Amino acid sequence: MKNCLKNVVLPATLIVATTLPAQQNKVALKTELPPPVLTGTPRPNNVSNLEPPLIGKRPDFYVPAGTVNLARGQKVTASDNNPDVGTLDMITDGDKAGDEGSWVEFGPGKQWVEIDLGKRANIYAVIVWHFHSQARVYRDVVVQISDDATFRTGTITIFNNDFHNELGLGAGKDWNYIETYQGKLINANGVKGRYVRLYSRGNTANKSNHYIEVEVWGKT
Repeated sequence: MKNCLKNVVLPATLIVATTLPAQQNKVALKTELPPPVLTGTPRPNNVSNLEPPLIGKRPDFYVPAGTVNLARGQKVTASDNNPDVGTLDMITDGDKAGDEGSWVEFGPGKQWVEIDLGKRANIYAVIVWHFHSQARVYRDVVVQISDDATFRTGTITIFNNDFHNELGLGAGKDWNYIETYQGKLINANGVKGRYVRLYSRGNTANKSNHYIEVEVWGKT
């Protein structure tokens, strides 16, 4: 029987626009940031729909009290379970350093990683560090949440800057962004789900796909 459920796409937003004022029972999300290690020649040139570079500290993002990083130490699967560099467990091990040996590298083309949170949760934010020792842009970044490990049903898209639908997941409207040591914080708006999947398709420096760390902030 054919699946009749359609993927749900949340409106495109900027972090500045989704930063909420302090409210009762809400606290600023606090995550440990790695030291900056920016080296080499920046490669975000000739990228359309580019978000203005983040200047200084990222604005506070507020989440319900008791929100924690549910991804830490959880199982990771991927489009390629034998990456070219590193191992999948590195994506949720808490190491966000940008030095060589801290990232996982996949080959060119459409690639994805998926985190099993172990149980269904309310998810408020996803933070991803692809690579931050060089200013570069990762192409066609899509982040989805589902209760289905195959992502065939009930899929909710919380971020999509694949403007031309290169991945076949639908065209997105979120901006491209330059990688930094602060990672990319994506508002998940309290969406419920057990699995988080992140896609990319190369970057402005080379055709490979990389992940240093992914954090999923929520409550079960």
